Amino acid sequence: MDKVQEIIKALDLNPHPEGGYYRETYRSEGTIPKEVLGQPFTGDRNYSTGIYFLITSESFSAFHKINQDEMWHFYDGSPMNLHMISPDGEYKVVRIGNALSEGDVPQITVPAGYWFASEVAEENSFSLLGCTVSPGFDFDDFVMPDRAQLITQFPHLEDIITKLTHS
Repeated sequence: MDKVQEIIKALDLNPHPEGGYYRETYRSEGTIPKEVLGQPFTGDRNYSTGIYFLITSESFSAFHKINQDEMWHFYDGSPMNLHMISPDGEYKVVRIGNALSEGDVPQITVPAGYWFASEVAEENSFSLLGCTVSPGFDFDDFVMPDRAQLITQFPHLEDIITKLTHS
């Protein structure tokens, strides 16, 4: 996993609260006023933001949700499995990667308000992706529930929720 440390250093990545590593690479100068955004936003938001995101097969990105659409872009490494739960409890997993003949997609958008988590699809590997959020990301929009809370909401998904939550 020397390549992982090389990427973390080269891209100046830091640990992310949901798991993995990240660094913000873009935040638009322009903002959208809270009055235009309405609920559930608590303040003004930039038009858009972007990050690098790296995850290894030794960890995962825990289920969380945000108030915005989040587009994922694949860059390097193993494909990544992106798990999504709609507000109505519909579950879907999408494999983000560059093996198009195997069903991978190089980018996917998680709709606003969906719970989502991710994991590297192959053992002893990593996935390097980018994420674009619009309106721009703010930690005020970030919700990471505990396992029991999410299982209470979606009991039919207990196995995947247990696998991809920290507690």
